[in-house]
Amino acid sequence: MLKHLLIPCLLLAAFGGVSVEQSFSDDSKAEAVQERVYRHVVLFKFKDDATKEQIDEIVTAFGQLEDQIDTIIAYEHGTDISPEKLAKGFTHCFLVTFESDEDLKAYLPHPAHQAFTKKLKPILADVLVVDFWANK
Repeated sequence: MLKHLLIPCLLLAAFGGVSVEQSFSDDSKAEAVQERVYRHVVLFKFKDDATKEQIDEIVTAFGQLEDQIDTIIAYEHGTDISPEKLAKGFTHCFLVTFESDEDLKAYLPHPAHQAFTKKLKPILADVLVVDFWANK
């Protein structure tokens, strides 16, 4: 009698596990799509005569954009510390995260962003921008 119950239980566990695994796999794919974000990487090279105070003011102003523009979901920044010495004069890196490329398109002409770029231009020697879709 126990033999007859054991086999169906094992089959149920085996096939039930496959079903659960498949469901989990589908959920993981859905989460992966939702976790995809649009990254906007900005590197600045400042003019040689730019003062520390001017540069600090720009860094602060860039950080304030997150509070002024709704489409920004995350903001990070830092300065080059690479031992490789391949930065080609770019000293400051900013990473702005959006949910979509449409959000970036809304950010670029935003009055707060335009005011920031106007403040930046007098001390900016060069800028490098790279945008990409990131999967978490």
